[in-house]
Amino acid sequence: MNKSSLLELLAEVQLGSVSPEQASARLATLPFEDLDYAKIDHHRSLRNGLPEVIYAAGKSAEHTAEIFSRMAATGIDVLATRADEATAAAVLAITPAARYHQQARAITLRQSPAAEPLGHIAILCAGTSDLYAAEEAAVTAELFGTKVTRLYDVGVAGLHRLMAQRDSLVTADAVIVCAGMEGALPSVVGGLVGVPVIAVPTSVGYGASFAGAAALLGMLNSCSPNVCVVNIDNGFGAAYTATLIARAASR
Repeated sequence: MNKSSLLELLAEVQLGSVSPEQASARLATLPFEDLDYAKIDHHRSLRNGLPEVIYAAGKSAEHTAEIFSRMAATGIDVLATRADEATAAAVLAITPAARYHQQARAITLRQSPAAEPLGHIAILCAGTSDLYAAEEAAVTAELFGTKVTRLYDVGVAGLHRLMAQRDSLVTADAVIVCAGMEGALPSVVGGLVGVPVIAVPTSVGYGASFAGAAALLGMLNSCSPNVCVVNIDNGFGAAYTATLIARAASR
């Protein structure tokens, strides 16, 4: 249930095409649906503008598939992150219209009507090894209805690759930058654009990268004041925040 579907339901009640009793039945799961092992927050779109998202890691494939199906039944777009192939197979068995994005480790179901994108996000990654985080961000932002420009393999070891993309970069309302190793790329990008830059440290690098901790600390110490940082490998969190920024900028 989101704002537009709620207003549509209320209009149907006003016109008499839906009875108050029928409307009450459709609203019965608000604000959440209790499955014992999970409480699905169907009300979140009304509060935050974006729906609840399923974090599949740590859940059984069966639980994820059931939660996904219950959310799909409400007519909203559905996203599950950190899903492996077994979980994807379980979801698709119940919800065949869903799609598995292997590189992003995400499962999506689009049910909303086609509409003009709200805002524009550029998503960069330093190297091909960072694609998993960048694609998690890209798939998330696109499902949430934001225009996404992918600018991949533009790390600081070959700065000319980034500069060749500057025209595409400066048109974005927000920028997401995924980088491992020493995590220098967000600071460089922050000096080139006048919008928020959301840095995603990735767990990519040799031993002293400490599974992304070195990149995280480097990004937290960025000298570019428009850079903020999410947790290691958190492409989803970066996309969620960037989507809200881009939506606000497009109003």
